[in-house]
Amino acid sequence: MSNKFCFCTLAMGDRYRTHTLLLAKDIQQHTPDTALCILTDQPEIFKEFPHVLAFKHRLQSVKGYHDKRFVLEKALSLFESCMFLDSDVRILGPVVGEMNWLSGITARAGSDLLHRMKNISNYKEIQVIEEVAQKLNIDLQQVQWFHEFMFAMKGQEGLEGKFFQLWQTISYLFEMRGIYHGESYAMGLAAAKLGMTIRFEREDKFPFFKDNIELVRIKNGQSNLVDKKIYFEIHNNIEYPKRPIYKKVTDKIYKQTVFIYRLLRLRNFAKNDSEFYKFFDVKIYP
Repeated sequence: MSNKFCFCTLAMGDRYRTHTLLLAKDIQQHTPDTALCILTDQPEIFKEFPHVLAFKHRLQSVKGYHDKRFVLEKALSLFESCMFLDSDVRILGPVVGEMNWLSGITARAGSDLLHRMKNISNYKEIQVIEEVAQKLNIDLQQVQWFHEFMFAMKGQEGLEGKFFQLWQTISYLFEMRGIYHGESYAMGLAAAKLGMTIRFEREDKFPFFKDNIELVRIKNGQSNLVDKKIYFEIHNNIEYPKRPIYKKVTDKIYKQTVFIYRLLRLRNFAKNDSEFYKFFDVKIYP
């Protein structure tokens, strides 16, 4: 395998590990010489795949969304460039040509952030975005937003280290304000502050399935449900497995307990982030 490029993803918990096993099989079938770098809580389950590099990981962000930065950081420590894929993406055919990427971030879909903000229904999200921009002296007209289910990244003049650190700092404010996703906002804001390039490449380099993207394609007449029915069924069986009632109850209690624990841990992380206090005047109570 070449050290020029890899796919990468995050696989935490049964559901996401199961999705990632399918992704690993897809890569093995369609582009076997390409590595898949995974951060996961159970790396041993991927040992059957010679092209998979699986590393033990413990979630750091409250709901896991911002842990994408650790995946990218690990992948770029091993390869010149990488493409992050959500674990439930399926690769359906060969990769067209080489995966050569320009420095910075290359996304499949997105827009300028101000355009995106017109479609945000949660006003709190808008408030936090504006708060970050004001505190960091960022012109929102210069910020890009992109769909984070699929994007490539390559080092840009050593900015990536600062990018990951600033992304982390911004994520703390988002999460302390109750916005637990928002990783695409954090990435766009951090890139704008540091001068990291975000560009768009609309042409797909391989056929893929992603449930919400496929629904849009079907609605627009670019795909049809009959051809993709099997992929929707596989996806839904993983997302919504049949479980006894007691298991659903215990899982819900466990999930809520973990959520509270991560909220408390977030305060400790923010306390120890000197950049957080440099940029944001936020009181953190013990």
